[in-house]
Amino acid sequence: MSATARFAVLPYLFACLLGVFAIAGFWYGLGQPVILPDAATPTHKLQCASYTPFDKDQSPFDQPFVPRIERMDADLALLATRFECIRTYSQTGLEALPDLARKHGLKIMSGIWVNGNEADTQKEISALVASANANSDVVSAVIVGNETLLRKEITASKLVKLIEQVKSQVKQPVTYADVWEFWLQYPEVAPAVDFLTIHLLPYWEDDPAGIEQAINHVAEIRQVFGNKFAPKDILIGETGWPSEGRQRETALPSRVNEAKFIRGFVTLAEQNGWKYNLIEAFDQPWKRTSEGAVGGYWGLFDADRQDKGILAGPVTNLPHWPAWLGLGITLFLGTLIIGGRARTTRSALLLPALGAVAGCSIVGWAELASVTSRFVGEWTWAGALIALNLIVLAHGALALGQKEGWRGRLFNLLERHGGWWLAAAGFAGAVMMLGLVFEPRYRSFPSAALILPALVYLLRPVTGPRREFGLLAFIIGAGIPLQLYREGLNNEQAWGWALVCVLMVIALWSSLRTPSPT
Repeated sequence: MSATARFAVLPYLFACLLGVFAIAGFWYGLGQPVILPDAATPTHKLQCASYTPFDKDQSPFDQPFVPRIERMDADLALLATRFECIRTYSQTGLEALPDLARKHGLKIMSGIWVNGNEADTQKEISALVASANANSDVVSAVIVGNETLLRKEITASKLVKLIEQVKSQVKQPVTYADVWEFWLQYPEVAPAVDFLTIHLLPYWEDDPAGIEQAINHVAEIRQVFGNKFAPKDILIGETGWPSEGRQRETALPSRVNEAKFIRGFVTLAEQNGWKYNLIEAFDQPWKRTSEGAVGGYWGLFDADRQDKGILAGPVTNLPHWPAWLGLGITLFLGTLIIGGRARTTRSALLLPALGAVAGCSIVGWAELASVTSRFVGEWTWAGALIALNLIVLAHGALALGQKEGWRGRLFNLLERHGGWWLAAAGFAGAVMMLGLVFEPRYRSFPSAALILPALVYLLRPVTGPRREFGLLAFIIGAGIPLQLYREGLNNEQAWGWALVCVLMVIALWSSLRTPSPT
């Protein structure tokens, strides 16, 4: 072997080793377990958790909704190991719940769904009154409505009448539940209830609180209410943190952050003698339809009723990280195989680097899509972007290797359409940017979907449809400051998306200036 050949092999092997370490470090870094003080132990149960009877394939919009008694029985058996009570939001489908709660030694804060339909509301009230009176040993309190004022479905005066109607027919304490701000906005409701039920969700605040400030924020609001409405007691009826979804300013969803919040809050609540209810017992996939990905991941257990590590023990943001690591290494090796023999020392360094980026970004997009995709259209979009990334990966790898045999034929095919691969990536970037500018609240940041195309065509401009390149570059570029303004300058995910978009704009602009072959 000549000195030149040895020189080409050694940097290639070194770059391959670095690529493997980079992929392994990326996925292990996301999945490494974190040790926190436990909130619940076998000898210490927590107060209460929100419970809805839906299995992972069910929703309240199912017509008709058919509860699964076996599922409810198993759910309550599990919750009884960690909690003293559960909170419900409606009477529909929960006729068997009091007996199941009694069986497992749980109390119920029984709620009804109040809305603008008087007939539906009265039906809920009748069922609540009957259940509360027949199960006074199990139903510890009743909740007349949940965030009805927030949704503007009835007036405060009408709500007071409903509360008084229920109070005249049951013996249990009666309350109403809403976001804390609406108790201040409608103080006339407070005299009608036996105690106030306030929702404190730092992630959803108009000025979202990051995980480091979230518990202090809850404590401050709880102190305000304790002073303002004394001597009436205060129940923190909903508090929690999402384990998946988009970042809002400094509020970052993750399993570790959910565990930090829940465990820290429980410690503070029990030190101060606060009454509380955690939201929620199990992840609810159906909520993603109305609230985006984040809505489906507030559970202490996942939708399969598996422990997420929120209450006790080690917690990891990515419990299945070894599987994603395996996919990443597979893509890395596939990149080396497709690229073949590197043509130069530069190619010998770039080919493993390309594989490492693919092993993190394409697999990262697949992981994100598995969390955020809600219906066929979104799964199709996610799949199309994965396919585009694989095409771009093959194009980039072949450009760095020896173009012999089938590799040469495949490279020529991809090269002829290289401009359209870039245009497709730019189109995807423009669509996602417009969504994040005009309707961002429930959209996750899709940075991983565009990192690879942006880098490949930034380093290797291609010829293609110039007007389209210019228009896409303009849309993406104009959206960068707008989405940063909307998200706030402390949102790391927004900055990551902005950086990827800058790279994409440069790639489009560079290809726009690339002369067409004569």
